[in-house]
Amino acid sequence: MSTEDTPAAPRSLAEALRARGDAALGALLRSRPDLITPVPTDLTQLATRAGTRASVVRALERLDRFTLQTAEALAVAADPATYEELLGLMAGDEGDPAVTAALPHALDVLREQALVWGADDRLRLVRTARELLAPSPQHPSPTGLGPTVQEATAGMSPGRIQEIVTAAGLPSTHDSVSAVTALTGLFTDRARMAALLADAPADSLDVLERLVWGPPYGQVTPDPAPRLRWLLDRGLLLPTAPGTVVLPREVALHLRRGLAHRTPEPVPPVVEAAAAHRPQVVDSTAAGQAYTALATVEELLKDWDEGGPTVLRAGGLSVRDLKRTAVALDVPEPVAAFWVELAYAAGLIASDGEADERYAATPAYDEWLERPPAERWSRLATAWLAATRTAGLVGGRDAKDRTLSALGPGLDRSAAPEVRHRVLALLAALPEGAAADPESVLARLRWERPLRGAQRQEDDLRARLARWALSEAELLGVTGRGALSAHGRALLGAPAAPVKGPEAEPSGPGDRLPVHPHRAASLTPLSPAEQAVASAAAARLLTPLLPEPLDHVLLQADLTAVAPGPLQRPLADMLGVLADVESKGGATVYRFTPGSVRRALDSGQTASDLHAFLAAHSRTPVPQPLAYLIDDVARRHGHLRVGAASAYVRCDDDAVLSEILADKRAAALGLRRLAPTVLAAQADPAGLLEGLRAMGFAPAAESAEGDVLITRALAHRTPPRAAPEPVPDGPPVPDDTLLAAALRAIRAGDLASTTPRKPGTAPAADGELPRTGSAETLATMQAAVLTGEALWIGYVNAEGAASQRVIAPIRVEGGFVTAYDHTADEVRTYPLHRITGVAELADDAG
Repeated sequence: MSTEDTPAAPRSLAEALRARGDAALGALLRSRPDLITPVPTDLTQLATRAGTRASVVRALERLDRFTLQTAEALAVAADPATYEELLGLMAGDEGDPAVTAALPHALDVLREQALVWGADDRLRLVRTARELLAPSPQHPSPTGLGPTVQEATAGMSPGRIQEIVTAAGLPSTHDSVSAVTALTGLFTDRARMAALLADAPADSLDVLERLVWGPPYGQVTPDPAPRLRWLLDRGLLLPTAPGTVVLPREVALHLRRGLAHRTPEPVPPVVEAAAAHRPQVVDSTAAGQAYTALATVEELLKDWDEGGPTVLRAGGLSVRDLKRTAVALDVPEPVAAFWVELAYAAGLIASDGEADERYAATPAYDEWLERPPAERWSRLATAWLAATRTAGLVGGRDAKDRTLSALGPGLDRSAAPEVRHRVLALLAALPEGAAADPESVLARLRWERPLRGAQRQEDDLRARLARWALSEAELLGVTGRGALSAHGRALLGAPAAPVKGPEAEPSGPGDRLPVHPHRAASLTPLSPAEQAVASAAAARLLTPLLPEPLDHVLLQADLTAVAPGPLQRPLADMLGVLADVESKGGATVYRFTPGSVRRALDSGQTASDLHAFLAAHSRTPVPQPLAYLIDDVARRHGHLRVGAASAYVRCDDDAVLSEILADKRAAALGLRRLAPTVLAAQADPAGLLEGLRAMGFAPAAESAEGDVLITRALAHRTPPRAAPEPVPDGPPVPDDTLLAAALRAIRAGDLASTTPRKPGTAPAADGELPRTGSAETLATMQAAVLTGEALWIGYVNAEGAASQRVIAPIRVEGGFVTAYDHTADEVRTYPLHRITGVAELADDAG
């Protein structure tokens, strides 16, 4: 190939981007979606945005440990550096086969994300990244290296530099530049440095050993000890400030055998299995926990059916209400906070928005209850997987030292969905039925996202998010015994096909093809449409594992009923009104009491209805004590009537009213007799009902017409509410449609900005729009219509966005120009008043 055919090396990041194809540019915009918001006008603007501090920091935070180590090594290498220099810094003088094998991929990632540009013989780290990663006294490098000899001697007197050169055994020079160059050459020559250090006192070498891996700075007195004086005289330690010395980078690299990092980590830590179970056992365990999750959420919402806890002024649940909810669910408070937040994330509970604001079930809860159990579970699991609200933070403190409350503000952590997904993907990479060692999962996550410096506190948050993800997945039934279940794999979109062939084990719900470790570990979050398909697949796998609802209970003589499994919904709802839950577990025990029977009568049931219901749904005869209890409560139910006066009590039996008046417990109700069968009360009807019931009576509420009011369950619902939207972790990854449109716009803008113009018509600065007067613009347009020449214009659209375009005018009339737009590859019409200026293109512009 001739010299003319060899493409010139790019002189800037913009030129390097201009040489990329659409596939490579698309990969850049996918990996760094902040660069496309808004869409850059051309590749120069894209390169400028890619070099801004905020964007570079965001890109560095998303590198794995070895790729970040590669960038850190480039930050301490020469600028530009060769691939061989970079390999020497990463693999050392002795070489490391694992580093040698992994380095090309790490460099490709840095190039793809526009953090590094240039060919292998001229590798350049983006200037902002070099400033962030290069060593400085204020920001030590993770490599532990200090400044170069040239940087450390920048303020040193020429005489002192000559003294160091002479003491190091080098010939004196006529200027400081050549002296520093000679000293640098000595420190980078392995053989000559070995000879110099061979004469060093042992205690001087001990000083170097303490500084070699960093920090490279040390303190000295005005009169240094002999071991320090020997090092200072030969430049092996250089002063940076009064009382402070530093180990030059070249000396440290010699002592490290060329390594920029003490421990390069080219291979991610292996996620180890802590235990192994049969896949069928894992699936059945997870399914049992999934059923418990559904029952717990139903119990929570049933407890809040008629209006739940009040909303704090600052938002969220009070500590007292969370404790009360934990007692009702029979779980610890952190677990109660998880269930409350999960129901909220799924859109099943919300604030009712009333003046006395309370939490309550939403209309979506009633719709959710009507769905099959597996579909209800998949909705909960999908909401959990995408939620940014983090229940584990409840009870902690925010930046202003305020307590974080359940359902309150301040619980969103945008990294939570990514961490959950990565944890489950790592579990999916293990053999089926294998439970991961949590510490090895955390080690892998730290390798994949090693945050730096002041951000290590956030790194601790990621570790806590991972621990919470493991425990929450077990609570929800995504995992069983610490291993990912079949429906959990389906929820992630991981493959799970039945095993076929002569070597297959007996078929069952757990028989699937093994998942390739690299495929599972590289699973990425699904799009909403893909997630809907995955959730439906998870529900299908879970359905046969859930227990079938029962249509019967076992009544016992001690006024209890035992449900040996999950009950059908109508039976469970009616039994929940007629009896109180006494204990839960594999079997649920209900207890019948006068209060629970009265509750059923208040809901509109009659004694005969209750007898018929129990007889129809009990596998054992209705015990006589239970029949007597129902008849006794029904006989007294409604004997007293309570209405609004403020409130009144009426009864056909005036002796009963006399008994009430004589009771001291009735004093607080403010009762007085209006008629032989009527008492008036100062208390409101609800308070009067409760007071009389506390005295042992069974009053019934009545309407203004005198009819008995029927109290029905599920009375309170919020207005329709949408589930809370997750807080995104930066701009979303562009889809294919947006990406294609953005690439067309960037290419078009770049074509317009780089097309050669005639001399004297180009703007004063790169990227500046052409500026001409309206008369000159019109005349140039009309001339171009006659000659058919293309023009370069600046255009400002209705939204105020400026762009450069190359057009071929076809017609100019009525204040508009119709032209073929070469940048958009279509015919368009532009208002002349929005054109900032026009310039003619050079004759050879193609």
